[in-house]
Amino acid sequence: MDTNDGALVLFSGGQDSTTCLAWALDRFPRVETLGFDYGQRHRIELACRARLREGLGAIAPAWAGRLGEDHTLSLAALGEVSETALTRDTAIAMEAGGLPNTFVPGRNLVFLTFAAALAYRRGLRHIVGGMCETDYSGYPDCRDDTVKALQVALNLGMDRRFVLHTPLMWIDKAETWRLAERLGGAALVDLIVAESHTCYLGERGALHPWGRGCGTCPACALRVAGYAGFRATRA
Repeated sequence: MDTNDGALVLFSGGQDSTTCLAWALDRFPRVETLGFDYGQRHRIELACRARLREGLGAIAPAWAGRLGEDHTLSLAALGEVSETALTRDTAIAMEAGGLPNTFVPGRNLVFLTFAAALAYRRGLRHIVGGMCETDYSGYPDCRDDTVKALQVALNLGMDRRFVLHTPLMWIDKAETWRLAERLGGAALVDLIVAESHTCYLGERGALHPWGRGCGTCPACALRVAGYAGFRATRA
């Protein structure tokens, strides 16, 4: 295994993963990106990734030099076994067990496992994901304990010393906007607003101050509130 300190970022094309990519570019000498096509209802997010990567490289010459290959993996089987509002055209609602029907069981476990398999082949030690336990919908695979447990399992199962990084784990959406600003200034905030995708319904439409989307689904509502909190500190 190559002993360099390169990183692989789970990069969906959303606000969180774009911020995580900037965070990785600020820290690691080589950074590659990985997206997943699992039949998600909002798969338009995948089309945003190239423009975001290009925009990040334009913000800082050092980032452009560190940004390596992009990978997209098809995980159609995950969508086929998931009867959720993210993989089916159905209304978003809470289920009897207390979780929203946007929860795709095992999604982050599968994502991180495939990421580790790719990192193994690419000689990358660090794996970066946008999981967050502060502003989230109760998804159990976003919890810090889950990620730490999976890190142990991956290192045992692959006989490697991967490090799973979750830079957003303990911050809310307003602070995620602030982190983006600290990393790349107004240029990064503007890039995330214009080019990233969060909306669960896959809507792009008009450009709002906070970005594009329906504005009412849980993902949009979180983004809108976070942006309002971020801007309030600038008033």
